[in-house]
Amino acid sequence: MTNPTAAMLVIGDEILSGRTRDANMHFLAGELTRLGIDLREVRIVADDRDAIIAAVRALAAGFDHVFTSGGIGPTHDDITADCIAAAFDVPIDVRDDARALLQAHYDRAGSVLNDARLRMARIPDGASLIENPVSTAPGFTLGNVHVMAGVPSVFQAMVASLLPRLTGGQPLLSQSYRIARGEGDIAGPLAALAADYPDLSIGSYPFNQNGVHGANIVIRGHDGGQLDAAMVRLVALFPA
Repeated sequence: MTNPTAAMLVIGDEILSGRTRDANMHFLAGELTRLGIDLREVRIVADDRDAIIAAVRALAAGFDHVFTSGGIGPTHDDITADCIAAAFDVPIDVRDDARALLQAHYDRAGSVLNDARLRMARIPDGASLIENPVSTAPGFTLGNVHVMAGVPSVFQAMVASLLPRLTGGQPLLSQSYRIARGEGDIAGPLAALAADYPDLSIGSYPFNQNGVHGANIVIRGHDGGQLDAAMVRLVALFPA
């Protein structure tokens, strides 16, 4: 069985300017790996309507799932929801169930559900809500696009709410082996090993620590038996 594929779209000027370091990609990649959904691509775009719409359309056409982060808050630059609606050519407006969630939240907090906060209840037609147990304002799924907040704690909570609704495949397994030799010395045998196991991904990640240089070899795949066999071959090629 082939695993479902996924892409992530990170939205925000603050990411591209270097003001904010994105943590959501790392978290999502780990969660999808465990579920058996293969994250194949990550894009970062500015808070630009045309760029967001174009990216959403391209990724939605190319992958089984698209996960977005950022741009669904109460301020003028939070334009993601409108862009998703435009990408799917559907209307967007305040939805009663989303409004009720926000109203109850701000009533408990003793705050007013003003026009700015009400923007977070604007949901494209046909979308289903993604629960937000941290700050209540929901994300949503439209088609194969899952739209979530950019704040890491909220994003993580939304992912936890969403993933049980998705069907995964085989979890990605991995094993690693440290070799204290330069990549130039190991490249040939490593390439031959990779050719013998085309269903596995074999990556070499060099290091230089305390005057010792070498490479960490990471073997990834869905078949535990193949993974074990390849690791036995690797250790035999480069014994410690």
